[in-house]
Amino acid sequence: MNLILFERDELDRPLPRPDRRARHLLDVLRRSPGETFDAGLVNGPRGQGRIVTITDEALTLAFTWRHEVPASEPITLVIGLPRPQTARDILRDATSLGVAALHFVATEKGEPSYAHSSLWSAGEWRRHAITGAEQAFTTQLPEVTWSRPLADAVVSAPPGIRIALDNYEAPAPLGKMKVVEGQAITLAVGGERGWSPRERALLRSNGFEFRHLGPRVLRTETAVAVAVALLRAHLGLL
Repeated sequence: MNLILFERDELDRPLPRPDRRARHLLDVLRRSPGETFDAGLVNGPRGQGRIVTITDEALTLAFTWRHEVPASEPITLVIGLPRPQTARDILRDATSLGVAALHFVATEKGEPSYAHSSLWSAGEWRRHAITGAEQAFTTQLPEVTWSRPLADAVVSAPPGIRIALDNYEAPAPLGKMKVVEGQAITLAVGGERGWSPRERALLRSNGFEFRHLGPRVLRTETAVAVAVALLRAHLGLL
């Protein structure tokens, strides 16, 4: 936890001792009253937190904000809704790498029951995105949606470069794609069983260019991390 993040409505409340952030401050960072730590406001500025008091029940904190809100990220991800554990990994790692949005979409070959996981229904997904942001020392969380139809996400993709990963019909690797710095990119990644023929036609008709990541078949979470890293390197962000 390189940066400890707080929601806006938490700033004026004591931090309960059982909270993971309180445990991190006391047990890992070993902070005492009067000492500071790196803090951030979710989707807001960074700065310093200071422990004012420690009781058996809670920590009282104060904050000083010093850095501006980070700029928006240029990459939007559209991902076939995967099994919950895979989605957890993607939420954490894609947030760490830096993306503007994560749209987990319903696909023809996907498993509909994944959308009913407590990851989504109980709002657990946000915790994994926050973990990724804290690791990356950033306050910025991506927009996250789930269970939208692929067609909806594709049609509403932001203007810019549109890429779809595909192991079967892509003519060239993603690593050799020419990308101009400053361009917005939408990257579509199929679910665990890939795209259907109808989905490939939908993507092509909406301006998506097919690319691959080489001859090896990667797990969905690995493909997402590799592809985002390659695109960020092309954009001059790595």
